[in-house]
Amino acid sequence: MYPDLIKKYNVAAPRYTSYPTVPYWQTEAPTEYQWAERFNITFTHNSEISLYIHLPFCESLCTYCGCNKRITKNHGVELPYVNALLQEWDMYLEHLPFKPTLKEVHLGGGTPTFFSPEQIERLMKGIFDKANIAEDHAFSFEAHPWSTTREHLQTFRDLGFNRISIGVQDFEPEILKIINRHQTTEQVENVVNWSRELGYDSINFDLIFGLPLQEPHHIEETMRQVKIMQPDRIAFYSYAHVPWVSPSQRGYSEEHLPLGDKKQFLYELGKKLLQEDGYIEIGLDHFAKETDDLYIALESGTLHRNFMGYTSFHTDLMIGLGASSISDSGTAFVQNEKKIEAYQKRIALGEIPIIKGHLHSEEDVVIRKHITALMCQHTTSWNNDEAKYFDQIMLRLQDMEADGIVKILQNQITVTDAGMPFIRNVCMAFDQRLWAKKPTTQLFSQVV
Repeated sequence: MYPDLIKKYNVAAPRYTSYPTVPYWQTEAPTEYQWAERFNITFTHNSEISLYIHLPFCESLCTYCGCNKRITKNHGVELPYVNALLQEWDMYLEHLPFKPTLKEVHLGGGTPTFFSPEQIERLMKGIFDKANIAEDHAFSFEAHPWSTTREHLQTFRDLGFNRISIGVQDFEPEILKIINRHQTTEQVENVVNWSRELGYDSINFDLIFGLPLQEPHHIEETMRQVKIMQPDRIAFYSYAHVPWVSPSQRGYSEEHLPLGDKKQFLYELGKKLLQEDGYIEIGLDHFAKETDDLYIALESGTLHRNFMGYTSFHTDLMIGLGASSISDSGTAFVQNEKKIEAYQKRIALGEIPIIKGHLHSEEDVVIRKHITALMCQHTTSWNNDEAKYFDQIMLRLQDMEADGIVKILQNQITVTDAGMPFIRNVCMAFDQRLWAKKPTTQLFSQVV
């Protein structure tokens, strides 16, 4: 029956790092005043915040990548971009009534280790000097094995960073070649060993299944290397084929891609090998050792999901700095200008560079709570006051209940173990905005 379920439920679906999803945000961006009003209300209730910083530069193009990036070998771009980030941070601080406390910081990209250790230090000291640091903070960054030096790792560690996410994707040279990713197993080993020597608390590997030409033996070799290097957690992502967003993906056709049953088999094989090695499935695409904070958060019920993925705790306010970064006040989203030049121009004019956003309705807040619970705890329940939102949702879930994907009890829905690969479909049943206006063009990647 499993292949039948894949055929039935393999549709385009959001990944639900947010609700509403970005294509269903309001068409007009909130004004800076509206946004400041929302994030100030949130901040005054809880001054511990998360900070996401987008560093968009890469020296070479990985053809699978759907991120917002700029390919250049000109490192002269570092200084003006860091200056713009620090100016944007100052703009937020001007709106806040007192110093924020940084609970979580994540540097994403692009390639954060494109930037020199000196510029990283200048950026982070400029931010940290104007904030308090939570004792139990989680500071992390994404590292490309090809460009990450021990000096990078030492600089981040000296700044208080305690987590690292290494972009591995696959260990097989033939797969790395077709996706134009330049790194070796030795370089990955070096970053892992240096990180352990320097005392990082958590090492994550980003891996991808469904890459062009990928076969079961490639997954087996990748998991063999995982068993040797023993990272603390794994993000085992499904390759998202979205050439309308990332034209570089047109470098290969769907004929090169394992699809449907073949792609799901790669995931099931990888999952089996990870579980045999002691990794526990945390949620969509994520696995962790029992000693890792993600597993501990899952067990304690504090696991959270936001634009940075799964995190071990929840802050009410997340501020995003940099081109294309997204901020979240709990009741509103905003996204910055995506193009670097437009972003830097708006900063130079003294404007928070919002390009679009969404102010949540009461219904948005309720639906978001339940989607987040499903993604993090794989179950959700509701009270009588929220029951009015669930008539249509329950109708949409009937087939999934019959197919063994969910169990429905009185005012409670739970995703079954067999239903975990289809958790995005379950969340879609809650997605009132998507059902109110179904897309006429493909906006999202396939579930499988």
